[in-house]
Amino acid sequence: MPVYLDHAATTPISAPALAALTSVIARSGNPSSLHGAGRRARATVEASRETIAKAAGAHPTEVIFTSGGTEADNLAVKGLFWARNAAEPARTRILVSAIEHAAVADTVEWLEKHEGAEAIWLPVDATGTLSLAALEKELSDGGADSVALLTCMWANNEVGTIQPIAEVVALADKYGIPVHSDAVQAFGSVPVNFRNSGLAAMSISGHKIGGPVGVGALLLGRAVKLTPVLHGGGQERGVRSGTLDTAGIAAFAAAAADVTSHLESESVRISELRDAIIAAVREAIPEAVLRGIDPAVAPDKRLPGNAHFTFPGCEGDSLLFLLDMAGIESSTGSACTAGVPRPSHVLLAMGLDEDTARGAQRFSLGHTSAPSDVETFVAALPEAHARAKKAGMAGHASSIQTASTR
Repeated sequence: MPVYLDHAATTPISAPALAALTSVIARSGNPSSLHGAGRRARATVEASRETIAKAAGAHPTEVIFTSGGTEADNLAVKGLFWARNAAEPARTRILVSAIEHAAVADTVEWLEKHEGAEAIWLPVDATGTLSLAALEKELSDGGADSVALLTCMWANNEVGTIQPIAEVVALADKYGIPVHSDAVQAFGSVPVNFRNSGLAAMSISGHKIGGPVGVGALLLGRAVKLTPVLHGGGQERGVRSGTLDTAGIAAFAAAAADVTSHLESESVRISELRDAIIAAVREAIPEAVLRGIDPAVAPDKRLPGNAHFTFPGCEGDSLLFLLDMAGIESSTGSACTAGVPRPSHVLLAMGLDEDTARGAQRFSLGHTSAPSDVETFVAALPEAHARAKKAGMAGHASSIQTASTR
């Protein structure tokens, strides 16, 4: 069996979630219908809503079901911008961290291109932490009256850095600016409490916590006004129309209850595996550089399952393929368009040059990870790295052959 080190992309479905999914999917019923089958489906949805609200520190009415994190991010960013701009046309600016997931960053860029928004990209430091000084300057220089919203992820999906959400919200609150946070990577990995955060909106996703792909939620404050992106039957407080996926929602709730009930012990277990990976990589390849916050310095500022390195002179995609051939499944964390490797915008925002950023590799752990996975990875890494480094960077002749190049 391959060693799976890409839990940040998606994690295997948990046993409780699978049991809930298979149990509910065998039954029919639209939760908007009034007959018995519909009422039973509605009861399942509402019980699941309460479970997810409890897991995320929210009121059940604040849970808006979506198809996943991407839809939740789009709904929050577009909906907040449209609502705020309609009420006060001068509010055209969106403050956004420079390391956001594409679901947020591309949404902001779309609003710039089509809706007259102006994006203000807030810088991060070398660890990938948002600059509070830069944020405060944007707000205190008299420009707060033109800001529609602020969006800052709870934890970065590539380098695992946990952002200072409490401080961000406190700064924005002084000027009455609503804050959205993409908490897709954080929820189920670290303590997340929507009520205590002061956020206006927060995105979470099922398949990152052991639930199925295709279901997520936007946690939306009860007093927060949001313009819908989808129109139709008026489900989910009239904010997100569409027939609800009862089975997916039930499985999402089961996964949320399971992961939060074991959060503290699993965080310790997984962080120990992460630290073992970090130590092993540093010993085997001293030139490799850990990116993000070193957990030995600030363990509460990095996701427990994230170990992200750059390998000088080594193309990340080459290392990924060679590790894959050795039975190790990891990620570069960067985009690839038309077969041309492109550096991570996160690493570039952290100050890395393009060649260094292209040497990235992310190893992420989850609920199925075990010490034997680390041992197998450690045994395979030196040869894979040596071959990848010998192959060189893109633009030079490579000796690596994959199924697509043979």
